[in-house]
Formats: sequence, C-alpha cells, structure tokens
Amino acid sequence: MRILHTADWHLGKTLEGRSRLPEQEAFIDELCGIVEEERIDVLLLAGDVFDTVNPPSAAEQLFYDSMARLADGGKRRVIVIAGNHDNPDRLAASHPLAERHGITLLGLPTAEMLTVAVPRTGEEARVFALPYPSESRLQVLLAESNEEEVLRQAYDERLAHLFARQSAYFTPHTVNLAMSHLYVLGSFESESERPIQVGGAYTVSATTLPAAAQYVALGHLHRPQDVAKAPTRARYSGSPLAYSFSEAGQAKSVTIIDATPGVPAEVKELFLSSGRPLVKWKARDGIAEVYRFIDEGRDANAWIDLEVHVPDTIPLEDIQKLRRLHGGIIGIRPVYPDMLEAAEAMERRASLPIDELFRRFYSRQTGGAVPDEETVKLFMEVLEEKEG
Repeated sequence: MRILHTADWHLGKTLEGRSRLPEQEAFIDELCGIVEEERIDVLLLAGDVFDTVNPPSAAEQLFYDSMARLADGGKRRVIVIAGNHDNPDRLAASHPLAERHGITLLGLPTAEMLTVAVPRTGEEARVFALPYPSESRLQVLLAESNEEEVLRQAYDERLAHLFARQSAYFTPHTVNLAMSHLYVLGSFESESERPIQVGGAYTVSATTLPAAAQYVALGHLHRPQDVAKAPTRARYSGSPLAYSFSEAGQAKSVTIIDATPGVPAEVKELFLSSGRPLVKWKARDGIAEVYRFIDEGRDANAWIDLEVHVPDTIPLEDIQKLRRLHGGIIGIRPVYPDMLEAAEAMERRASLPIDELFRRFYSRQTGGAVPDEETVKLFMEVLEEKEG
C-alpha cells in the first residue's frame, strides 16, 4: 500500500500580519494532485492542523474542504491527529460525521488501534495514532517532583509504555504504523514551532519510538528530517510552507511510504512547489542597494526580511516607497555604524583565549591592575572544575 505523511499545516497562520491562506490553498491543490498521481491509499496528518485553538472560519472551511477532496468519498483513508496548536475537542467534534467518509479525526490521546483495509492491494494496516500527548491531555500526573530530569524520565517511560502496549496489536500480516505529535531529542527545531517541552520535560528519546512499527509518522518540527537512532524508520515530514525566516531556504516536502506486511518500508521525499519562499536580504550598501535588488526583479514572489546598513534613521517616505515597490517586504531592520562596530568588537573578543579575557576583565575591575600568573592559573583551575 502507499501512504502519504504530512503534518504542521498551521491553517490560518499569518506572517507579521500577512495572510498565508492563498498559499495554503495552493498547497491543498498541489496535495490533491499528488495523492491522485501517486495512487495514495492512506493519508496521515500528524498534527497542528491549525495555528491556534480558535482558528478563523476561513481556515476551518479550507480544512474541511481539503478533507472531502483528499478522502474522495471514502476512496482514500485519511487519519488526522491533534497537535499542540490544535484544540483537541474542536478538531474531533465532527468525527462521527467524518468517519462515514473514511476520515478519522482524533483529538485526545487514546489507546485505540485503528484498522485500515486497503481494497486496492488487499492489505490491512494497523495504525497507532497518538495525538499530542501532554501531561494534561494524557490525564495523568507524571511525577510528584517538578524537577526537569524526573519529569522527562517519567514522560519518556509513559510514552514507551503506550507504544509497547499498542505494539502488541501489530502482526506479521499487516502494515504496522505509528503516528504522533511530539519532540524527539536531538531533532532540529525552527523558530515558528511553539515549544511543547517544558525545559526538556516533554521530550522523548529516539529509542522510545516503537521498534515494531514499520514507519513512525511524526509532527511538530517544521524541517523535514529522519530521526537519528530510532529503532525503526521514523520521520518528521515538516511543514508544507516556511512559517518563519529561520526556515528560509528550506525545501518543503511530503513523505511517501510504500509498505508491505513483513518487510521494511520504502520511504521517499516528494518536494512541494507551492508557497512563497522566505528570503533574507542584506543591503550593506544602503537603501540604494535595496532599490537595485527590486529593479533587478530579485525574489519578486518572496516574503523578504530586510537588513539594510544606513548612516542614520531611514526616512518614512523611503520605507513606504520600498513597501510599495515590493509588497513582500515584511520587516526592515536598519544597521547603524555604531551597531556594526559593537558587533565586530564582540566578535573580536569572542576569538580571544579565556585566560586573556580574564586578564582584561581583571584589569577593568581593578582600575588597571594586572593579575599575576598564579591568579590566572587559579582562575583556569576553578573554570575547569566547574566545566567538569
């Protein structure tokens, strides 16, 4: 059978007040084309359907329209779980109606194992779909202690127990899948993700993921990536659009899985073309260089984060003119000469050896005195003990 894994749609999200809904509509159109062309049997949406717990009506309308198109009257099974951005009850409210059309909407963590029959191949899938499992949504007290390490261990053990218990329902004759919305230690984050870990408490080790599953579909992290050290193939599909400038230059994609009972899954990344790119401009030669970028037609369809080096405050008329000439300019960040000098000075200091930094600090604090070598040696010993 063929499975498509996607996540983190964040329908209704804006970029500094600019609507991304037209780009999200374009993504849905592209996705509907992909599932037909790739003959997808099952679609997994691993959380963060919406950007907020109270999404705008246009975002909800787009979601329900996309579900109807993707399921195609029950021709294709669609399974959706809530992420940390979603209101679990609101997402699952229409489940009884959606289920009649082959769409499963899960809001809160449950021990249910889904069984999915795929008539095209005559195969059956077992899917353990675990919506965002926070302590409150699991409705458990993880530990009496508030210490981060104790909480992290208790959370890890709780999820390991859930995965192990559900793995008992996997069989050699079914395609065995798991899906969740969580943070696996060691994975790469982006600025646009709302943290789900309290410090490091709501995190799991890669080895906690179920080894008995042929594939684990994850949501939350916006950069597409495999999970290193996982006992089976586990992957974040990433978001379909770049949602912050920390994601500038990232290629967005969905993941397609070919799975047959009893053999390792085959996984491929399919890159997306919809969505406006996010680009950072650095104009070191001032406003004139920005006008030159615009005249050249550079990044005409992109959202722009602009850093411009100027000797003084940028006149309001220049700011307005730039925004008129390029409607994608989101932020304009001036860099003044004194800021540049301060940054360069910090960079020079950062390159100095620790003992030299200590000598300069000592001299500044004592009004010009120079520390003897014994004092410097003592400082370095204390520093090594602290780091050790």
